[in-house]
Amino acid sequence: MNRALQRQWAEALRARHLDGRVLLLPNAWDALSAKLFAQAGFEAVATTSAGVSWALGYADGQRAPWPEVVAATARMVRAAGVPVTADIEQGFGDSSEALARSIADIAQAGVVGFNLEDGTHDPRAPIRPTALAAERIRVARDAAEAAGVPMVINARTDLFLIGQGDARAQFDESVERARAYVRAGADCVYPIGLSDPAVIERFAKAVGAPVNVMARPGMPSAAELQRLGVARVSTASRMALVAMAGVRQAAQTLKASGAFDVLGGGMTHPEAQALFAQEPS
Repeated sequence: MNRALQRQWAEALRARHLDGRVLLLPNAWDALSAKLFAQAGFEAVATTSAGVSWALGYADGQRAPWPEVVAATARMVRAAGVPVTADIEQGFGDSSEALARSIADIAQAGVVGFNLEDGTHDPRAPIRPTALAAERIRVARDAAEAAGVPMVINARTDLFLIGQGDARAQFDESVERARAYVRAGADCVYPIGLSDPAVIERFAKAVGAPVNVMARPGMPSAAELQRLGVARVSTASRMALVAMAGVRQAAQTLKASGAFDVLGGGMTHPEAQALFAQEPS
């Protein structure tokens, strides 16, 4: 990835979050899915940590080796030919120094942004204190600037996902966290697990910064979410799960029937080849 183009794309992606139009981001898990999303006309592509982990042969939750995640991300950047923002979960490092190294690595992969979560994998303390999580955003911002790329930081708060406390307490603390993360250098906040339209609208108004929500069946359309004040909608692991379900169904049908009709109706070999006929500029 040309570093000047990477910087240009990062600045354009940040501006895109502020122009009043919702940004719909499909989440890719390998080079082929990234290419297909770009070919479908999406202006940018995100990665899914779960999908990438599964494609690499590991469970989700920072179980995939970081060098493999970085290499997979670089392949998606190369294949997509559009801006890519990466889900790096909790940053693959607890210390500030380790987190900064992760940001340098993922910048080298060519991405123009990344997600950073405030959750943990410790059931005794499933979410970091607000001040500590905000400090990690500051570390990430400084590391991105040191790498020479003004990357778009999407700060994910897991409070709604964890479900601690009553609804009012969850909302108030999530807003407090979102504001703290923006002050620390985040460009967008991601209250994962928040799906109620009325609460989404209240949250977006209370935060006063770009908000990312996760798409799921039954959610309002992208246009309606834009009306509610949402700046960005991502599909998380849903597209990977749709693809996995399709392959599983075909495999089960083939095994059960021994008939080959299930192999029809897909893309042709020439169509697939054409996707990669030319290297992205």
